[in-house]
Amino acid sequence: MSTQTPGLRESKKRETRQLISDHATRLFLRQGFEATTISDIADAARVAKKTVTNYFPRKEDLAFDHHEEFTAGLARALTGRAPGETALAALRRAFLGAAARQDPVAGFAGADFTRMIADSPTLTTRLRDLHDLREEALAHALAEATGAPGDDITPRAAAAQLAAAHRVLFRRIQELTLAGRAPGEITALVSADATTVFGLLEPSLGDYAPA
Repeated sequence: MSTQTPGLRESKKRETRQLISDHATRLFLRQGFEATTISDIADAARVAKKTVTNYFPRKEDLAFDHHEEFTAGLARALTGRAPGETALAALRRAFLGAAARQDPVAGFAGADFTRMIADSPTLTTRLRDLHDLREEALAHALAEATGAPGDDITPRAAAAQLAAAHRVLFRRIQELTLAGRAPGEITALVSADATTVFGLLEPSLGDYAPA
C-alpha cells in the first residue's frame, strides 16, 4: 500500500509527465519527430515505454503537449466574455492578448519547434486535426450560448468563420517565425493582420452571440 498522500501522488505524476515531455521535445528538435521513437524517449527519461504511453497515448501528444488547452481555447474565450460582448469581439480580444503575450498556444513556438512541425507530415496532419477539434468545441459553445436548437446550422457556420480567422493568423505566425522575424516584430505584424481578418467578419458576425 502506498504511503504517499493524494496531493503528493498528483505532484509526482505532474513531475513525471513534464520530465517525459521535456526529453521528448529535446529529442524531436535534435533528430526530428519522425525519427524519434517512444523507446528513445523512454530511455532518455529513464522510464518504461508503458509509462510514456500512459501519459501520452499518441506520439503526437508529446509534441503538442498543450493540445487540450489549444482545442478548448476559443470556446473558453467565448464563455469568458464580458456582459454585452459579442463572440467576435471576445475572440478578437483573446487573440490580441495571446499575441501580446507571445503565447506558444497561439503559434509563438520558436523557430526550431515551428520548423519541426513543418518538416513532419504527421505533425502537420495532427495540427489540422487540432484546428478542427477547436472549431467543433467553439460550435458547441456557441450553440449553448445562443440556445440554438440542435438542427440550427448557425452556430456551426459562425464557428467555422471564427475558427478560420484564428487558423489563418496561426499560420501567419508560423510563416513569420520561419522567415526569421523576431517575436516582437511578429506580434506587431499579426496584431495589424488581426484587424483586417476580424474586420472582414464584422458585417456577418459583428452582432452575433452577445453575452
